[in-house]
Amino acid sequence: MRDVLQALVTDIPAGKAAAYCQLIDTRGSTPQKAGAAMLVYPSGQQVGTLGGGCVEAEVKRRAIELLEAGEGTVVEFILDHDYGWDDGLICGGRMEVIIEPLTPHNKVDFFESILAAITSNLGGTLAIAADPRDHAPRNFGMVLLSPTGAIIATQGDASHCRDAKGIAAQALRPLTGRPLFYREQNVAFVPILPRCELVIVGGGHVGQAVAKLAHWVDFDVTVVDDRAEVITPERFPTAMRRVPGKFQEVLPKLPLRDGAYGLVVTRGHNHDEIGLYHLLKRPLAYLGMIGSKRKIRLIYDDLLEKGITQEQLDKVHAPVGLDIASRTVEEIAISIVAQLVSHRNRPQP
Repeated sequence: MRDVLQALVTDIPAGKAAAYCQLIDTRGSTPQKAGAAMLVYPSGQQVGTLGGGCVEAEVKRRAIELLEAGEGTVVEFILDHDYGWDDGLICGGRMEVIIEPLTPHNKVDFFESILAAITSNLGGTLAIAADPRDHAPRNFGMVLLSPTGAIIATQGDASHCRDAKGIAAQALRPLTGRPLFYREQNVAFVPILPRCELVIVGGGHVGQAVAKLAHWVDFDVTVVDDRAEVITPERFPTAMRRVPGKFQEVLPKLPLRDGAYGLVVTRGHNHDEIGLYHLLKRPLAYLGMIGSKRKIRLIYDDLLEKGITQEQLDKVHAPVGLDIASRTVEEIAISIVAQLVSHRNRPQP
């Protein structure tokens, strides 16, 4: 969504017209899930995607029509044989999309507020109230709420915005639980989740590959290594922080966000043990360590003697990563980042 909003707040004030399209509900099998956004220009050019294929082409066609009419609405698409015949996209689901035409005279404050919630990493929730399906045309209103539920900005029909505010006052879910899209009555809630911080202990080949992939899937990466020459900007260009120093000195006092993730992938057994020992003392949402089962058992035995409990060790993901029979550094990184994403995106017990 960041790229869509960045294009919107740049192009509309610059004199361009575009239609903001956002998926607000899905049922069954669909190529994208609720929250996906796309910006469509009169030429047919776009930023973002709602999943591609015939249904996206139809959304674009309707968006261009509504740009000419200057009216926004909610459009429902049934993904059946009519949409799938040409490209094989027979998902069998239903998608509801809000389409908001924007011309140079429109203010973009609302969208600037959403972009600020993303770029500041504070997050928030977008609450969208819309007319029932049997209304035509279907009007809607959008409300941006802070993580505490405060109203930040509104867009669209005033009565629908009031409905969204009223239902949000009772139904808003805290971002700490990392909720996915949800609906309450006629209001769709699209959480804008803060990015998780990932602390990678070890700047070798695996750490470098993980850092690259993790950045692509919206983790903010901090990399720690006792060799300053290993964690240079050239090797870790996308890292939020590169912290050189001895692990036992850096890790106990390293500032961490709530819900941070930790990964131990150093160059040797002793360094792994030191890294794991100190990260186990930090309040992490996830902690993983690379290594063979034998190495892990030896490290665990040592840590138990140093006062770490079995309960603490049972929460460590080791060997880290999903089992994809990985062999190369790149495959190992893929397996690790896949596990990070799975843990982040699934409700935790």
